[in-house]
Amino acid sequence: MITDAQLEKLKRTSKKIRIAVLEMLAEAGSGHTAGSLGMADVFTLLYFHILRHKPQNPNWGDRDVVVLSNGHIAPVLYATLAYAGYFEKELLHTLRKLHSPLQGHPHKGSLAGVEASSGPLGNGLGQAIGMALANRLKNGPASDRFFYCLLGDGELNEGIIWEGVMLAGREKLGNLIAIVDRNNIQIDGYTHEVMPLEPLKAKFESFNWHVDEVSGHDFIALENAIVEAQATLERPSVIIARTVAGKGVKEFERKPFWHGRPPTKEQLAEAIEGLEHNQ
Repeated sequence: MITDAQLEKLKRTSKKIRIAVLEMLAEAGSGHTAGSLGMADVFTLLYFHILRHKPQNPNWGDRDVVVLSNGHIAPVLYATLAYAGYFEKELLHTLRKLHSPLQGHPHKGSLAGVEASSGPLGNGLGQAIGMALANRLKNGPASDRFFYCLLGDGELNEGIIWEGVMLAGREKLGNLIAIVDRNNIQIDGYTHEVMPLEPLKAKFESFNWHVDEVSGHDFIALENAIVEAQATLERPSVIIARTVAGKGVKEFERKPFWHGRPPTKEQLAEAIEGLEHNQ
């Protein structure tokens, strides 16, 4: 259970990660702002409270694994990994630059803590399912390792996602926990206009998944949902995290315009000031 002191620390950390994301994107001059800001609380909770991992030993065999399927929000992954101690924070300033390991989408093997390559949407869930199945074959069904797959809601338009959902449900993968960034926007506009997803909860349940739906900015509700998912051993779990795209910067929030657009250097100071006052 999160204590009051831990809660305040998580809030401070997520704010630092959001600021780092804004700085990285402004310096790079390209990248995805809305989803990166919106998922900062989920990443903070995972890496600073939930995961069993060792940043100084990133390939530790008993670690939990995070697969980022919607790889375009790589800035928040990179910022979180840096603040968690996987690599020096100075490296964040090389985002999307030539020869940098911090490319626009994560590439496994280029950077400590990156567990899977992603870019083409829809492929991360299959990778996470393969990892979870391999772990069960190697370590048995009693293994207490967990495999987390982060998905975008627009990404759920991809048919391959639902093939994976069917397989994981059939295999009763209790060590698999998916988290959907339900921010209601994608690159072409609002999700309900591009390809309606609802009733999303019922769809996952029909494939034998345990489903919870909580605010993606409420650390306590998120922790409770993850703990319940970890205790659900007979089927995979998905947490539909209701998030605000562009969270923390009022001018960016809930606007598809900011899905794949970085702040300019002129907008950066104003965005950080807004984040400091509004979060």
